[in-house]
Amino acid sequence: MKKNSKIYVAGHRGLVGSAISKNLQQKGYHNLITRTHHELDLTNQQAVAEFFEREKPEYVILAAAKVGGIVANSIYRADFIYENLQIQNNVIYQSYVHKVKKLLFLGSTCIYPKNARQPMKEDCLLTSELEYTNEPYAIAKIAGIKMCESYNLQYGTNFISVMPTNLYGPNDNFDLETSHVLPALLRKIHLGKCLESVKWEELSAKSDENWEKIKVDLNRNPIEGITRENTKEEILNILEKYGIKLLNTKHLAPSTSIEIWGSGTPRREFLYSEDMADACVFLMQNIDFKDIINQAPKTQNPKPKTLQEVRNTHINIGTGEDISIKELANLIKKIVGYEGELTFNTDKPDGTMLKRTDPSKLHALGWKHKVELEEGIKIVYEWYLNNK
Repeated sequence: MKKNSKIYVAGHRGLVGSAISKNLQQKGYHNLITRTHHELDLTNQQAVAEFFEREKPEYVILAAAKVGGIVANSIYRADFIYENLQIQNNVIYQSYVHKVKKLLFLGSTCIYPKNARQPMKEDCLLTSELEYTNEPYAIAKIAGIKMCESYNLQYGTNFISVMPTNLYGPNDNFDLETSHVLPALLRKIHLGKCLESVKWEELSAKSDENWEKIKVDLNRNPIEGITRENTKEEILNILEKYGIKLLNTKHLAPSTSIEIWGSGTPRREFLYSEDMADACVFLMQNIDFKDIINQAPKTQNPKPKTLQEVRNTHINIGTGEDISIKELANLIKKIVGYEGELTFNTDKPDGTMLKRTDPSKLHALGWKHKVELEEGIKIVYEWYLNNK
């Protein structure tokens, strides 16, 4: 890519797209094309076609998607599969029609089977059944991988698919109904900390200050429509619904409790979003589809006149390191300075028990992550406190 190349970043306001846009700009790419959802509905086939005809981007980064955590994936199953398929189909097809030089499609490691061998290599795709809770989203993302692969093989396009592990970072989604586990825990534990000095019978100056912090938080990101304008009782009720409880006790410790879904035993891998963005820009700058094909292991004694199968050309982006949900919650508790209790609701689903990527393909191509988890969470919490 040249510094003045026209690069369309789809989904530039989200966690992924904003990090990629920032990384591109830091590296001197100054001709970025962006559209908000209000300006361009990517599920609208005609609107996307007209946009590509008018703008003629040379490069496309497809970071736009409908995403969410285990709660949202369980509730909005039809929305997740329909909207993601529509977005992918429209953008990838128009990239082919308008001869885009390279496209980067971003998926998720939830594409892998729930009982995939650990750590998960790219070749475990489609080897057994998916985790039920996010199956519709995963199927849409698998379709995106296969669409990119198929256009490359049939039409000679240069479409690359990457599968980042669980991401966190600035501009994350902190909505307690739809967010992923790390931002949800960070916000819940922050609100729990604010509640610690709030007493049922009387409010001290300190608790007044912390009650104001709760109101500020709700004003920025309402929970089911509850904002700072609601009564104290209404605010406490909505917090309790999402597991953030002010205990009816005069004792100072613990004065609050935070409920977390599941047993806390599942292990997850987390990647700082700006590391992910750096990997994506690295691939856009240095790697083409032919490089990925050439890196794949060769079939021994291939039969002449037999179609050679090309599969699993996507690339994992991850750290290769994991942590249990319980360990993660306690790490966030330490960083935030929360002194209340954490409880785990084992009546709620755990999701996949183990989910760690093998990023060796990406390492072999020349990239490795830089930001470790504790450092990244500290950065994100500071960002969260300062962006109200």
